[in-house]
Amino acid sequence: MIMKRILLLLLLCLTVISGVAAQKKGDIMYVAVKSVNVKSSKWFFASVKGTFSYGAQVTVQSVSGSKVEITAGTLTGWVEGSSLTSKRITASTSSTSASAKEIALAGKGFNEEIEGTYKTENANLEQAYATVDSIETITVEADALKRFIVDGKLTVDEEND
Repeated sequence: MIMKRILLLLLLCLTVISGVAAQKKGDIMYVAVKSVNVKSSKWFFASVKGTFSYGAQVTVQSVSGSKVEITAGTLTGWVEGSSLTSKRITASTSSTSASAKEIALAGKGFNEEIEGTYKTENANLEQAYATVDSIETITVEADALKRFIVDGKLTVDEEND
């Protein structure tokens, strides 16, 4: 049972890494999260130039650490590399619809069978799922986060945030 968990975690990590590791100029990538802010620079507090939604196709312009400069249409800016995947994401034409949560999980390699198996083997995790879902709804505005950093006398490395 522990071995299955380790293998599942390893498979998930490899799936995420395979979509991010080979980014280079000219690569076509797809947004693998519900939405991603495209920023004017690599800095965490850089101004937001626009937003791309799940599945949007973008072209890599450059890579700097975990940050990737992308272009789509007339919009060019920086995003976190982990928000992108090399796997083509297409919308379904079937009559069955999926929630944003299901789409995000599918983009990370989860499917109904894997989630069902995991829940069956870990039945006590249902409350943990609910807790994580409620935490994911919490948002913090950039200005509030900046105030927290300044008030707490924390330092920010603008080059390597």
